[in-house]
Amino acid sequence: MEIVILDDAEAIGKLAADQVCGLLARKPDAVLGLATGSSPLATYDELARRCAAGEVSFGRARAFTLDEYVGLPEDHPERYRNVIDRELTGRVDLDPSRVAGPDGLAEDVPAACAAYERAIADAGGVDLQILGIGTDGHIGFNEPGSSLASRTRIQTLTRQTRLDNARFFDGDLDAVPTHCLTQGLATIMAARHVVLVATGSGKAQAVHQLAEGPVSAMWPASVLQHHPHVSVLVDEAAAGRLQLAGYYRETYLAKPAWQGL
Repeated sequence: MEIVILDDAEAIGKLAADQVCGLLARKPDAVLGLATGSSPLATYDELARRCAAGEVSFGRARAFTLDEYVGLPEDHPERYRNVIDRELTGRVDLDPSRVAGPDGLAEDVPAACAAYERAIADAGGVDLQILGIGTDGHIGFNEPGSSLASRTRIQTLTRQTRLDNARFFDGDLDAVPTHCLTQGLATIMAARHVVLVATGSGKAQAVHQLAEGPVSAMWPASVLQHHPHVSVLVDEAAAGRLQLAGYYRETYLAKPAWQGL
C-alpha cells in the first residue's frame, strides 16, 4: 500500500486521472471500476476534461460500478447508475452499453448478485478500481462487520452512512434507502490496481485505520492492507491522523520516476 499526501482535491484528481489515462494508453479495452460519492468527483472532472481535449479515449473500455441503492426507480437522480452517467460516463466517449451496475430493482436479489459477479469475471476482472471511503471505513457499501471474504450481496445501511448520504437527498434521512447491493470486499480485492481517494478531516480516522490499524471487519477498508497494489491518495486534512505521515511524504518524494503508482 502506498500513501500519497497531496495539497488538495484537485491535485488528487489529476494524479488519479493520470493512472486511468496511463492504463487506457497501455490497454485501450481496460475494465474500470467506478465509485460514486463526493470523493471521486475531482477525478471524474479531470477525466472528462482530458477526454474533451482528445487526450484520452474510453471508446473501447468497459466499466462496472461498485454499488446501487435498492428500490430507487430507474429515473431517480440519486440512483447510482444515473449518478455515474451524470458525473463521468455521460461526459466521455464510453458506450453506455459497456457500463454495468448491480440491479437494485431485481426481483431475485441473490440471482442478480451472482449474475453481477459472473459479469465481472467474464469481462476479465477489473483492471483499475476507483474507491472512496466512508467515515466509518466502509468501501463500496461494505459496512463495519462485513465479511472480509464477502462477494456482491444485499446490505443494510448503517444510520451513519444514511446520515452521511442524506445530503444527496435534500437532507431528508427518511428518503435515503435502507438497503443496497454492493460488491463485496473479496470482489474489490480481485481488482488488479485499487486507487482510493479521500479528502477532508472527516475521513482522517478512517484513513488512519485503513493504513495503520489492524485488519478488521470493524474497519472494512483495512482489508486493502492485504492487496498487492493499492494507491491511497489523500489531502492534508484526511492525512491528519496518520502516525507515519512524514515517512509517507519522504518515500513518495524519493521514489524513482519510472515506478509510477
